[in-house]
Amino acid sequence: MQQQPLLISGLIEHVAMNHGRVNIVSHLSETHVNRSTWGDVRTRSKRLANALETLAVQPGQRIATLAWNTHRHLELYFGVSGMGAVLHTVNPRLFAEQIVYIINHAADEYVFFDVSFADQLVAIADELPLVKGFVALCDRSELPQLALPNLLCYEDLLAAASPDYLWPELDENTASSLCYTSGTTGNPKGVLYSHRSTVLQAWAACTVDGLGLSARDSVLLVAPMFHVNAWGVPYASAMCGAKLVMPGHDVSGPRLFAHLRDEGCTFSLGVPTVWLGFFNYVESNLAVLDLTNIRLARVVVGGSAAPRAIVEKFHQLFGTFVIHSWGMTETSPVALVCNLLPAHEGLPLDKRIDIQTKQGRAIFGVEIDIFSPDGLRLPHDGTTVGEMKVRGPWVASAYFGDAPGSATDEQAWFSTGDVALIDSEGFVQITDRTKDVIKSGGEWISSIDLENAAVGHPKVSEAAVIGLAHSKWQERPLLLVVTKPGESLTRDEILSFLSERVARWWLPDDVVFVDALPHTATGKLLKTKLREQFREHRLPTEV
Repeated sequence: MQQQPLLISGLIEHVAMNHGRVNIVSHLSETHVNRSTWGDVRTRSKRLANALETLAVQPGQRIATLAWNTHRHLELYFGVSGMGAVLHTVNPRLFAEQIVYIINHAADEYVFFDVSFADQLVAIADELPLVKGFVALCDRSELPQLALPNLLCYEDLLAAASPDYLWPELDENTASSLCYTSGTTGNPKGVLYSHRSTVLQAWAACTVDGLGLSARDSVLLVAPMFHVNAWGVPYASAMCGAKLVMPGHDVSGPRLFAHLRDEGCTFSLGVPTVWLGFFNYVESNLAVLDLTNIRLARVVVGGSAAPRAIVEKFHQLFGTFVIHSWGMTETSPVALVCNLLPAHEGLPLDKRIDIQTKQGRAIFGVEIDIFSPDGLRLPHDGTTVGEMKVRGPWVASAYFGDAPGSATDEQAWFSTGDVALIDSEGFVQITDRTKDVIKSGGEWISSIDLENAAVGHPKVSEAAVIGLAHSKWQERPLLLVVTKPGESLTRDEILSFLSERVARWWLPDDVVFVDALPHTATGKLLKTKLREQFREHRLPTEV
């Protein structure tokens, strides 16, 4: 058989040749929408590749981006990796010190940035000695006066570059992109993806039992392109020829609803916090919104556990099927996908949703198992809980800069840090992070299950559960609640609600109502900060 490498340049060539007129809709502002096609993306990514060579960028060198989901960022996905350099998507929501750390750690040559991040870069530019220049993702007329060394304009670079470019035939194991973890403990760690791992991940997303992405889809890309490459969906969309709708910086409820309606979106993906805000808008405006214009068939929820309320509301309001998915930066990221099996057809809605709230089953290319503290594999009986580990061709073996294999054990297993159970059909249910699980009287209480149950209350916008030290039980749960705007709720009301949904000994020992909860740069609850904030909180059950 022929030996042809799996390359990202092959994706953009395929989609331009076979789906070249399919739309790319890029929302640069509320009033400025750029409409292009996959054919345009190929042409402009080739201009970009030529421009990078003019800037003396060499294969293997890193190019950073601080950018929203736009057509220009999409061009960087293909132009940078296609010419043999490495695309480093920087999460602009990280602290300034973390951004400085990862740009220096990656030794980025250039930083391409949206103008809305200009002030952030100006403030740290003196701390980035390895960066040779900064490229503003805008037209010349939109380029502000900035105190940045070697400031260049993206559209000027492309205009001066030729659209004729022959993609190099790279080894498929060549590095293609670099993403860093959110660094909740210690410095962020880099994960270096290859062309091969990226294309394989895209293939999995296009399978029916993966994310089912196809040329018939109009994709609202809510997951940020700086968050694990938007979960690989830009590459998968190129593989299958799906329409892409890029929302830019505004992912508020009103804007998401407008995109879904105006662009006929059939598929979307995002973290729970985004969808909770979306439903706050929809439910507050049911009297004036026409929901019949929404064609959304499937939505992927990941990043953190999907509350049952999100699954129910998508089904009730739009007839949308929620695909719960799990992954992490180290797994490229998609590893588990929750699709129903033939045996589940005909089940009552509540039973189907019971399944949908699980993290799902391993897709081909990923092996998942659970282990005891002494390293023994545990049974897949749906009740036994253990530490979840993963391995496969798009799972990291080491962090960027470290020795190969240093992040895995002797059998190539990568420890996820999650506690989970697996049933006889292979469905995984993550019960907690190893650092977040609440150990009470020798038993484990799942903070995730408690949070999801609390969010099911109609007056609750968001909830978090942490374990506090207890003189008798070792740890007991504290529930932190953010109510919806204009709503009031009491401690007894929420505990009564939970008593019908969780085991009695799981009930939180106390409830605290807060205005907001802290999140990581990727939208996850920042429990390290909550544990520090409430470390001295005295539970009423203490003697």
